Amino acid sequence: MGREVISLHIGQAGVQIGNACWELYCLEHNITPEGELAVPDGHNSATTLLHDSTVLPLATSSQTKLHACSDSVETFFNETGTGKFVPRTLLFDLEPTVIDQTRTGPYRRLFHPDQLVTGKEDAANNFARGYYSLGRQTVDVALDRIRKLADLCDGLQGFLVFNSFGGGTGSGFSALLAERLSHEYGKKTKLQFCVYPSPRVSTAVVEPYNAVLTTHSTLEHSSCSFLVDNEALYSICKRNLDIERPSYSDMNRLIAQMVSSVTASLRFDGMLNVDLCEFQTNLVPYPRIHFPLLSYAPLLSPEKAYHESLSVAQMTRDCFQPGGCQMVQCEPWRGKYMACCALYRGDITPRDVTDAFNVVKRDKHVQFVDWCPTGFKVGINSQPPVVVPSSPIAKVPRSLCMISNTTAIAEAWSRLDHKFDMLYAKRAFVHWYVGEGMEEGEFGEAREDLAALEKDYEEVAQETTPVEEEDEY
Repeated sequence: MGREVISLHIGQAGVQIGNACWELYCLEHNITPEGELAVPDGHNSATTLLHDSTVLPLATSSQTKLHACSDSVETFFNETGTGKFVPRTLLFDLEPTVIDQTRTGPYRRLFHPDQLVTGKEDAANNFARGYYSLGRQTVDVALDRIRKLADLCDGLQGFLVFNSFGGGTGSGFSALLAERLSHEYGKKTKLQFCVYPSPRVSTAVVEPYNAVLTTHSTLEHSSCSFLVDNEALYSICKRNLDIERPSYSDMNRLIAQMVSSVTASLRFDGMLNVDLCEFQTNLVPYPRIHFPLLSYAPLLSPEKAYHESLSVAQMTRDCFQPGGCQMVQCEPWRGKYMACCALYRGDITPRDVTDAFNVVKRDKHVQFVDWCPTGFKVGINSQPPVVVPSSPIAKVPRSLCMISNTTAIAEAWSRLDHKFDMLYAKRAFVHWYVGEGMEEGEFGEAREDLAALEKDYEEVAQETTPVEEEDEY
């Protein structure tokens, strides 16, 4: 039985991250931009042009079958009767400009035309337009396309949702779609990869409104939400990858590497594979506290990689260091860890992992809550990380993607709430939301919900008082 996953890319940020992700998946599974399977040299087949202008031969139908069996390509791709591989994905935006770039780009023949869904009018950074007025007109089209994708799956594991908290489509339409998906696919895992508003850099004035409203709306409908902060990604690109002026393309390729590591165990063999539903089981102690912190190592430029040991111990240490390779600007040493999921790829032995974690446990800065003594979930996958040839990230034999649920991320929520309070105290920009069919009372409800979320993190971090045992008679 297959373990298929459907990816949903919503809004400008979601679609652009999707372009980077599918570029990487195709390389990992040896699939060309046309959806054909490429095989190594030595086969008498027609040749085709691959991603970095390297000429590789196309597979015959028997080779396609063999590859599909040995390498779970069906997790992300659906094989047609002609041997073409079509991504299990939906790209959706309320305005056509961004998806038009995909329609005319190098991967235009990879996607089915029905998978690229656009509206005619932009959500204009307005949650209410994405959730109420424009979103309601187009959500049924998106759901119908998702239903068709789900019908092609033998054993649908769940959904990966990519969106931005700050945009109108990314916040409003994502919230609406999450509600409808919960109704139709209630038991399926829904993992979100969300671009979170940066502490100092902002792409829209009303980002705090959109982020608070979408978090409130999706809190009950998402299994696990991985936050990614553009400012943190920008710092990593400058500091670790030596990119003087990082572009969104550079940052999206970073996100694609992490998404690939999270899903690698569904697609490739390994000693300790982690299923999609295992993430929420091991990372989410309470339903509302489902916002883990992502870290990735090693993140190095090719010049630096030659001079680094890239040992398992070093990678593990880097992921626990503050400001090193976290995808959200916060101080992990100020909080306490509730759970950690370490996803290793490449040339890794269990002994190396055990030794690395023994060193981490002795570090006085890495503190766990007292009610969770074990704290670590480990995945080991034999497939080494792949990088896009034009990417600034060095090709390395092994990598680690660390997903940790820590109370330190509450710092990001309090920053966001403070910005929301400053705007809402003056009722600034509220009329734009009310004009699209939203009630002003929803702002207050959403803010109270976020305050309760901050309180939840505080309570989780508190020391538990030992219960005195009663004397037995």
